[in-house]
Amino acid sequence: MQSAHSKKLPAPPAVPRGALRITPLGGVGEVGRNMTTFEFGGKILVLDCGVLFPEETQPGIDVILPDFSSLRHRLKDIVGIVLTHGHEDHIGGVPYLLRERPDIPVIGSELTLAFINAKLQEHKIRANTVRVEAGDTHEAKPFGLEFIAVNHSIPDGLAVVIRTPAGVVMATGDFKMDQFPLDGRLTDLRAFGRLGEEGLDLVLTDSTNAEVPGFMMSERDLAPAIDNVFATAPKRIIVSSFASHVHRIQQVLDASHHAGRKVAFVGRSMVRNMGIASELGYLNIPRGLVVDFKKLSSMPDDKVTLVCTGSQGEPMAALSRMANGEHQIRLNAGDTVLLASSLIPGNENAIYGIINKLTDLGANVVHKGNAKVHVSGHASAGELVYCYNILKPKNVVPYHGESKHLHANGELAVRTGVDPERVIIARDGSTIDLIKGKATLSGQVQADLVYVDGDTVGRATEDTLKERRRLSDGGLVTVLAIVDPSTNTLAEPLEYVTRGFVHDEIHLENASAEVERALAKAAAQGIDDLEKVEHVIAGAVSNYLKRKSRREPVVVAIAVDA
Repeated sequence: MQSAHSKKLPAPPAVPRGALRITPLGGVGEVGRNMTTFEFGGKILVLDCGVLFPEETQPGIDVILPDFSSLRHRLKDIVGIVLTHGHEDHIGGVPYLLRERPDIPVIGSELTLAFINAKLQEHKIRANTVRVEAGDTHEAKPFGLEFIAVNHSIPDGLAVVIRTPAGVVMATGDFKMDQFPLDGRLTDLRAFGRLGEEGLDLVLTDSTNAEVPGFMMSERDLAPAIDNVFATAPKRIIVSSFASHVHRIQQVLDASHHAGRKVAFVGRSMVRNMGIASELGYLNIPRGLVVDFKKLSSMPDDKVTLVCTGSQGEPMAALSRMANGEHQIRLNAGDTVLLASSLIPGNENAIYGIINKLTDLGANVVHKGNAKVHVSGHASAGELVYCYNILKPKNVVPYHGESKHLHANGELAVRTGVDPERVIIARDGSTIDLIKGKATLSGQVQADLVYVDGDTVGRATEDTLKERRRLSDGGLVTVLAIVDPSTNTLAEPLEYVTRGFVHDEIHLENASAEVERALAKAAAQGIDDLEKVEHVIAGAVSNYLKRKSRREPVVVAIAVDA
């Protein structure tokens, strides 16, 4: 297999005449921020533009975006953004790309466009949208597009076929092959077979569950476990799910209705998305079932269901705030919390931390680990092999997954007969050129993690996060120094102010001698600028404390002329 990790790739050359260049800018090596570009004839098509949610090692970050650097001087060449479905890891970055060019056409299915339009309203962006359905074709010249129905954990998912003179490419998007889907919408294997007979030059395939053997169980098979929760829970039921997981929330609504419980949605995104899904007919809500959660306070606990966000342990989501006692809804002993989502890689510690807090409050926590209350929306190994045998692709690029998932998916493709030299294990920023039916790695463009921190985009860096981690681990030491500018010596003893740094007074007192030696050395080198003196003082104190306390607090020095 060709691997982008086996050697350092140079900046790519100009796209060869007649070639199609494919560049994943996110979602290859991680589960999230999915974005892939296709370039032919000087024009660019963008497939998905999602976000990645931060891990514990990225404090203060709201979401992480794909890197648009390689596109920034080519914005006028973008002919469209095609969205495969409405999950955040596929649409969450769209507002940030449209900030840079608002008139880029956004192409997607009805529910996907409804979700993205609601999101764009918050950013005060009016999008140029193009609605398509499974079976439709669309021209975004020079790209010919065809859309194929696929089954996923959200309605209206689409695989996308991209046709150019360089060849025919298919991107599966997120998909699985549930034979008994809740909405009756099957993955269109007839269309897959037709493509295989037509001749498919390259396929990008969902890799998330490539390590999982066999076939995924059906969504319908979860009903008994969910019904059991509603039949046996003695008090309130709090269900936590993705705000876009329409299928799972439909099951919760049905179970609540049968159990005689009223339902309230909690959290802005949950209320918004379920309102959209209901209005468009993707969510069937019996009359009178859903009420404002403020009305539930006057109802018996065993007649109440709350549906909220926070199944991934997100610190600002409703469930996390409930677990921490920071939400207006207070959890009580005997309440049942149903986590109706899988664990996204990287979120395990946060999720288990929430489960422990909920348990300490006396809640009964039901999750995938102790009951059949969730099934993945991604194809497992058996389903992927089945699709490879139908599609018969000449080249394969696994995407949407961590490295282990990509390699596992690539191995499956090889086992079905794909030439190993035509299976490409890419990384974010890899450029892949399809020329005369063969795909080859051609280079590497910038594809860094772009952090959204409050109202700022891209200003927080790895150095920013490193300093935040240091603050978390070691605390802060501020050093006030009165310095004689003529001799570069201390005019008065140093003063220390600490926050979060545990220390012995003798450590700080002895640090002063270290500072005096450093200042004397600086004076001998002719360093007398106050800013440079502050740097010398901070470095001396930091090095001393690291040696003596085995901690690395952030040290800030303030030098003042005597």
